[in-house]
Amino acid sequence: MTDLHPKRLLGKVVVVTGAAGGQGAAEAEALIREGARVIATDVTEAAGCRRLDVTSEKDWAELAADLREAYGQVHGLVNNAGVTWRARIDDVRPEDMARVHAVNVTGTLLGIQHLVPLMRPGASIVNVGSSAALTAHYPVAYTASKWALRGLSRTAAMELGPRGIRVNIIHPGFIETDMTASAAPGFREANLHGTPLGRTGTVDDITPLVTFLLSDEASFITGAEIPVDGGLTAHGGAKPISDALRENA
Repeated sequence: MTDLHPKRLLGKVVVVTGAAGGQGAAEAEALIREGARVIATDVTEAAGCRRLDVTSEKDWAELAADLREAYGQVHGLVNNAGVTWRARIDDVRPEDMARVHAVNVTGTLLGIQHLVPLMRPGASIVNVGSSAALTAHYPVAYTASKWALRGLSRTAAMELGPRGIRVNIIHPGFIETDMTASAAPGFREANLHGTPLGRTGTVDDITPLVTFLLSDEASFITGAEIPVDGGLTAHGGAKPISDALRENA
């Protein structure tokens, strides 16, 4: 009998970083449901995750060696690991900038450098950016790192395209996770006011897109930047004006 709902990632080996909880854990679970052999990694000691510090060349080299021996190749990489730091521009220190950049940008670069040699044409890399990468978001270290990740993603798409390897970046808005829950009071409400769809996002809003970009269905998509933010970044600041004029009409 023909399977009417074939698993889109059946047999693919996919590495997911930052997979101990939140968005990363949800991505890993969704990919497993689609048939992928997922290597979930995280800097913390977590059940079901291989310990990986994305800023460590040694950790990446050891992972690549193990994957080469076990599977021979890697079909996908989701660079989900990331950290935030909410100091504003008057208070942020150089060491804060360096620490956040090391995880959010250099960690992604190291993953690409070490796993691409195991990738063949048709492989796919998904980098996880942020709506902060499309705006002047106030946590300057985090925002600057995510803007830098955009540049890295575009360059990687250009450089790896001739090898048949795709690279795309997604930009989640306010997603209900432990990271957003730790923000200052009022942050969630402010995001709600700025989001045309009038709600926050969930991990279930992210996982279908990650799955699609890793699948063969997205075989001609590379270098794309895709917001998943309920329209937060699309209006360019015009929503408060539109709302005010509507209320006063």
